[in-house]
Amino acid sequence: MKILVIGSGGREHALAWKCSTDSFVEKVYVAPGNAGTFLEEKIENISLDITNNEDVSDFCISNNIELVIIGPEDPLVNGLVDFLESKNIKVFGPREGAAQLEGSKTFAKDFFIKYGIPTANYKSFDNHHDALKHLDKIDFPSVVKADGLAAGKGVIICEDREAAEKALEDIFESNAFGNAGNRVVIEDFLNGEEASFIAVVSDDQIIPLATSQDHKAVGDGDVGLNTGGMGAYSPAPIVTDEIHKRVIDEVMLPTMNGLKTEGFPYLGFLYAGLMIEGNEIKVLEFNCRFGDPETQPIMLRLESSLTNLCLDAINKKLDTHQIEWSSMHSCGVVLASSGYPEGYETNMEIDIKNDFSENEKLFHAGTKFIDNKILSSGGRVFCMTALGETLEIAIDNAYNAIPKINFEGMFFRSDIGKKGLKDD
Repeated sequence: MKILVIGSGGREHALAWKCSTDSFVEKVYVAPGNAGTFLEEKIENISLDITNNEDVSDFCISNNIELVIIGPEDPLVNGLVDFLESKNIKVFGPREGAAQLEGSKTFAKDFFIKYGIPTANYKSFDNHHDALKHLDKIDFPSVVKADGLAAGKGVIICEDREAAEKALEDIFESNAFGNAGNRVVIEDFLNGEEASFIAVVSDDQIIPLATSQDHKAVGDGDVGLNTGGMGAYSPAPIVTDEIHKRVIDEVMLPTMNGLKTEGFPYLGFLYAGLMIEGNEIKVLEFNCRFGDPETQPIMLRLESSLTNLCLDAINKKLDTHQIEWSSMHSCGVVLASSGYPEGYETNMEIDIKNDFSENEKLFHAGTKFIDNKILSSGGRVFCMTALGETLEIAIDNAYNAIPKINFEGMFFRSDIGKKGLKDD
């Protein structure tokens, strides 16, 4: 069997690697991939314009691709799934209509209200003047969000009015997030602890994946700018059995049924970003794909076949699928380039001592392989991921492996997973 994975980050490395471990998988192509996927057995990077749906389709047909897994959000919002399905190519991911749940925060918030999904109070605006006037009516801290796709960075927590005014000026006047900022959402700040709840969904069938917790802020103690994610761990103790059941009943099922009612039956990974405080659950946002860096620790714990999971979802057989998880904990620490999430240098030569244990896996994100050298090519360069019998051991294993990697300007948070220890 031949598989095509779309994307170039740590998430795609993890997905491609996991699929490649299936004995019945002959080859996994990754477009465009990174140095990590280049170096894996059974995985081949290909140069393919993933923004051109026809180019992707042509490659699939000419190479007898039997399954396409789409990693990032942009191809989903741009209708790649719809196009491939029209060519009778099996593809795992939501269609363009369903992907609006991530592609437009206004669509998502309106959808939450319509279908009774718990979320923060909000207003959306398509001009600077009206958004500024709204600041007179709200309390602080508050949250300003670019409406469209902003690579996980379009969310600004504003401690006071001055910060909110700057955020609006950056979005509307300085065009900080491009077209993603043509509209903004201003919503109440929610207290509590964030958790990621990711499931595989096929119409009205669902299999929840292992729980996880992401660390969005760039600095220790969750301070500083939001990033695409600085690390994650799994499972997340804050998602108790009771919370887990309530998320299914109050968030996931209403979302699945609501999308079906709207004419957008869902297929793919469905990711709910949650804020949990005591017994109160509210949805911060939905992503229509696997999270990054949550994918890395979750894939390390998945013992059954990812390939078969995706195929069963496509064939509407999730109700008979048996998913298996390791009892071990996992922790992934992102190694980033100095300056991230703002300006950073690339093309830094990277030294890797490849003596990783069976409980350690280095997932590449922003890397490339040129002239037998691994070079940095992005803000988030690696996710050093490890297993352990307990969360504490998993954390220690991940951090103890980091000295095996070195490049100029490398930095990382020192507290990934620590918030889980108090509940562990």
